[in-house]
Amino acid sequence: MLNRVRGKNFNSLLILAIIWLISAFCDRVWFSLDHSVPAWDQADYLTGSLNYQQALQNPYWFSREWWLHFWHLSSKIPPFTYIVTAIIQKIFGAGPDQATLVMLIFSAIILGSVYGLGVLLFNRQIGLWAAGLTVLLPGLYRYRVEFLLDYPVSAVVTLSLFCLTLWKLTAKNLSPLQSLIKAVIFGLSLGLALLVKQTALLFMLIPILGVIGSTIRDKYWGRLAQIILGLSASLLICYPWYRTNWLLVLTSSKRATIDSAIAEGDPALNTLDAWIYYWKILPYLTSWTLLLVPVVGLILYWHRIIRKNYPDKSSLSSLIWLAIFLIGGYFLSSLNINKDARYILPLLPVISLILAYGFSKWQGRWAKSIRWGTVSLGFLLMLFNMFPLGGSLITKILSPRVQHFPYFGQQWPHSQVIREISQTSPYLRTTLGVLPSTPEINQHNLNYYGALANFQVYGRQVGTRDQRVEQDVRSLSWFLTKTGDQGSIPPSQPTIVNRVEQGQDFQLQQTWNLPDHSILKLYHRRQPLIEVEPISKLPIPNSKLPIQLDQVIVAEKIPPGVPVPVTYKWSGSWEQLQSGIVLITWHSLDGTSEYQWWHDHGIGMGELYSNSQLNPENYYQVVEHMAMLPPANLPVGNYTIKATYFNRKTGKNYPILMLNVNVKIDPTAIVQSAPELDLITQFRTLAAKLPQGAKALESISEQTSRINQYDPIQDYLVQTELALTYRLQLEPENLDWAYALALSQVLQKDAQGAIAALKQVVALDPQNPYAYAYLAFVYLYEWRGKEAENALQPALRLNPHLPEIQALSGIAALMQGKIFPAWHFLEEFKTLTRS
Repeated sequence: MLNRVRGKNFNSLLILAIIWLISAFCDRVWFSLDHSVPAWDQADYLTGSLNYQQALQNPYWFSREWWLHFWHLSSKIPPFTYIVTAIIQKIFGAGPDQATLVMLIFSAIILGSVYGLGVLLFNRQIGLWAAGLTVLLPGLYRYRVEFLLDYPVSAVVTLSLFCLTLWKLTAKNLSPLQSLIKAVIFGLSLGLALLVKQTALLFMLIPILGVIGSTIRDKYWGRLAQIILGLSASLLICYPWYRTNWLLVLTSSKRATIDSAIAEGDPALNTLDAWIYYWKILPYLTSWTLLLVPVVGLILYWHRIIRKNYPDKSSLSSLIWLAIFLIGGYFLSSLNINKDARYILPLLPVISLILAYGFSKWQGRWAKSIRWGTVSLGFLLMLFNMFPLGGSLITKILSPRVQHFPYFGQQWPHSQVIREISQTSPYLRTTLGVLPSTPEINQHNLNYYGALANFQVYGRQVGTRDQRVEQDVRSLSWFLTKTGDQGSIPPSQPTIVNRVEQGQDFQLQQTWNLPDHSILKLYHRRQPLIEVEPISKLPIPNSKLPIQLDQVIVAEKIPPGVPVPVTYKWSGSWEQLQSGIVLITWHSLDGTSEYQWWHDHGIGMGELYSNSQLNPENYYQVVEHMAMLPPANLPVGNYTIKATYFNRKTGKNYPILMLNVNVKIDPTAIVQSAPELDLITQFRTLAAKLPQGAKALESISEQTSRINQYDPIQDYLVQTELALTYRLQLEPENLDWAYALALSQVLQKDAQGAIAALKQVVALDPQNPYAYAYLAFVYLYEWRGKEAENALQPALRLNPHLPEIQALSGIAALMQGKIFPAWHFLEEFKTLTRS
């Protein structure tokens, strides 16, 4: 008997393996034939996998800072798929085809989980039929060949449902320890699902609540404790990421749901279309063939049951359990205002079980032929939908709207664009302004191909607002435009395209003929903002300092209060240049310390890029074409420069040998055309508005998001932090610097550093309630409600009529479980916002 069971298990596993190999073969053939480039979301997710691959090159498993950085790499989307894909690419190499190998793993999870559910709820035969159907359902094979998160989340949700079902059906027959182990396994699978995508909860919530409710109803308190412990175990998997990124997850939800739904014209929740949207597209996700034949089998079966009055109670309870999952997932997915067919893919593996159950209910001499004939037709439809083999008439009738062929046409030139930029600017990290936004040419896939080329080039969409066009044009040295269809673009896009193509600042670097018969154009700034050239020796050979300031080019007379063009020429070894931050002070020659301004920045604005052929000991010259901002209140007089070199890696610093450079501040001086202010100066100017509180935060947020486009790795924040930390040691009473330092650490998500900086802000600005509010906000981000409450007490005394203070106080109280004080603060907040 035992040998017979083992033989059946082996045969089942062999059949599952064959099914998996067939689907894997079809998928890999599809990928081998496809010459397309990833579109927006696909490219964004592929880039995420490369970010994690890079992080895993040199892991520091026992470093808290490394783990914080690791979880921050994907701040809005859970990273499990990225991490697994990163490991795969580490083995097989980086690239879109290699990355999609991860789908084979998720296919195996779906097959195994569906088979397991079939065995638990019905029998082995239904489990095998259901597993086979998951390969043939159009909704699943359509997205198996796309690097999106919906197929992976379908796999892990099905795995989680299997683990929950396993515990639910076997707990009463096992010892408490064995049952507890299965509950913990379920919890771990749920945590895994939540680490793939947050929407996994939409599908698992109702079954979990159903199990908890039935357990309480039957007073199985031991089993209730087990499921609670199991749910607690899920935190072991997903808590670190959600704990680190919870605020961004919440704030990004509106953009991902409401804003996207409005942009795409999805039906509102108060309309019938919102609730039958997924019901209408279900036949496309399953095909009419695989849907109708099992449904007819079910109808005939239930007719026999009613006629002969012999209900199959076991199967009925199993179907009810699956219905709970399907109805709950459908309802909560429909409650999401943002609709897309791929958002309900996790329902399909479970639907395959019901379809397989319907197959099993065909009886008579033709039953076997009907089952195999239907599956064979489903397999044929899959081939017709995946490959251009003909049969379009059949697919239009039986399996419409899911045809997805490989692209056989001319290769797209993304790699060539990246190579042209890298060869022209081999020593710089480049931000490329991508102005079209089509599925084939967009900021995400140019950014992805830049990441494939060792993260030297980053693609960003700029020119999205009319008021930002001039800033965008002055801030970047490379732009990409195209003729013909521009894709999904904002109204301001033609303005910036015209500014780049028709203005005098840029020249056409290269063009490519595209497969859609349009022309792709790459533009480069005639006078790049940063220039790097190798040199054989230092211009001042007697200098013993590693870094030299060779020249400063600035007008003899400059006006205060407006950007002034200035050029710095630095020379030294590559290692010292790349690691260097220069703290520049322009000060009055009469020695009056309050009459000065600062121009701190990383050498090359932190854009110096090391390639594999570069010797860090060789000498280079870096030329920076920049703008500085003398304060508007500077008196007329002569000013000169002094500078300190700070090494960001070692922390060492030394004064730089100064040239005899003098400028005169004169309000009557001619205002010259200048580049955009460097990012650190812009940032410090924005941070100086923080004492104004809420009315300044919207502007600060908007402008920092713009600045972040120009520096995709936000290195300017690191430069700001290091420069201001050094300066505050010399001048600890400078309030503007303290605010700027705190903001730089907040934007880097360095909560501990931000708390320390904001404590200094509070000490320097004790009469400003917003200073305490900022400190409380960071405490709340860290879930330290008591400290936040303590920080807010002075703010409440200073100005209890600020809605922001009341709101933060309410959240702080709620975090501590103080329901009534939280309610009081909420009512105060409502009153203040209405007045």
